[in-house]
Amino acid sequence: MSVEGQDTGAGQRMGLFDSVRTLAATLLAIGHTRLALLSTEWEEERLRLGSMLLWALVALFCAGAGIVLFTLLFVMMLWDSHRILALGMPASLFVLGAGLSWRVVRIKARSKPGLFSSSLAELSKDRDQLTARP
Repeated sequence: MSVEGQDTGAGQRMGLFDSVRTLAATLLAIGHTRLALLSTEWEEERLRLGSMLLWALVALFCAGAGIVLFTLLFVMMLWDSHRILALGMPASLFVLGAGLSWRVVRIKARSKPGLFSSSLAELSKDRDQLTARP
């Protein structure tokens, strides 16, 4: 009988160690998945910001060149007859354009999703599943 009791205790210990090993592997897999999701979100955000910056610079360059050339053309056309109008109208349009552009930038900045929102949502689901009692 004592031999059977020792086998049962050893079997329970092996079962306990297997359970702990399985739990550790599961927790490691969950952590790995969450870190992979986090790094993917970080990369997507970096690419999005880089793309926005590039297009903003292209737009600024083109707009600047066009504005300078248009202003020169407009001033040259009206210089002899309406000097103040020739300088006032482009200035007013530039201020209006700057205001509209600033508004677009603010809208775009507010409309982006929260940083790491998917990762945080997954972690919340994990927490809820771990704390839920059957």
